[in-house]
Amino acid sequence: MEKKIIGIDLGGTSIKFAILTQAGEIQHKWSIATTILDEGSHIVPDMIASIKHQMELLGLSAENFLGIGMGSPGVVDRQEGTVVGAYNLNWKTKQAVKKQIESAIGIPFFIDNDANVAALGEQWVGAGGNHPDVVFVTLGTGVGGGVIADGHLIHGIAGGAGELGHIVVDFDQPIACTCGKKGCLETVASATGIVNLTRRYAESYAGDAALKALIDDGQEVTAKVVFDHAKEGDELGMIVYKNFSRYLGTACANIANILNPSTIVIGGGVSAAGDFLLEGLQEVFNTHAFPQIAKSTQLALADLGNDAGVIGAASLVLK
Repeated sequence: MEKKIIGIDLGGTSIKFAILTQAGEIQHKWSIATTILDEGSHIVPDMIASIKHQMELLGLSAENFLGIGMGSPGVVDRQEGTVVGAYNLNWKTKQAVKKQIESAIGIPFFIDNDANVAALGEQWVGAGGNHPDVVFVTLGTGVGGGVIADGHLIHGIAGGAGELGHIVVDFDQPIACTCGKKGCLETVASATGIVNLTRRYAESYAGDAALKALIDDGQEVTAKVVFDHAKEGDELGMIVYKNFSRYLGTACANIANILNPSTIVIGGGVSAAGDFLLEGLQEVFNTHAFPQIAKSTQLALADLGNDAGVIGAASLVLK
């Protein structure tokens, strides 16, 4: 019988697990809450207990598995299998994740950064179509990413490659980013960034758009609310949408001009705007990408949703 793989997607709120085939097909999945108390000291023991419990329920042993792969926030040392600086997990000191899991479960363990792992998932069985050259951009609370070239994740000399959210794109009214710089893509293209743009353009907007009325009334405005209004032709919503498209489309064109991937996959919560989001991006992308690159690099929406992390994590075992 072909050996299976366990994929783990470690997040600040929940830990997702899946048992997959070597072709990337999910056969069984589950999740547990992430307990970050006591400096995150419960996280790895909780994962070990959960995996052992599921293996027992399913009548499986270590011999049935090729390996375990995991995506984690923070700075990951892939060789040592350690994580440090994952502050949303309360992991301030170095965590020996690989050592703990391998000694407790007896299955080979592999780990990488969570954004890189999600990129691998989309590249392998998602919108990347298993092509060796794919870039993944995830638009959530922040902007993350992963770069796969010639079938390999690009990590860089210090493990910081693929920090696409920190490409500087806003030279108009640059906003301070959490990284300490100003004008990063994250400040204008994340869910938070779209709200930043809405407040910026609402200040100088003098019309009677419904979105402007919401802001003036002090109501909560989210990226979804902004895009929903833009889809309906709301004037302020369209101003925000066009500028969001300008910033993200320019960043995508610059990424493509350097790497010429087959696909730039757009994922994360903001990508729920769907084809409407892609239409604005494509127009700007076509304007700024080198002509041959504009023809050969596709923009696409992510396919895998919340499963990208566990699927990509499983692919670490095969790579």
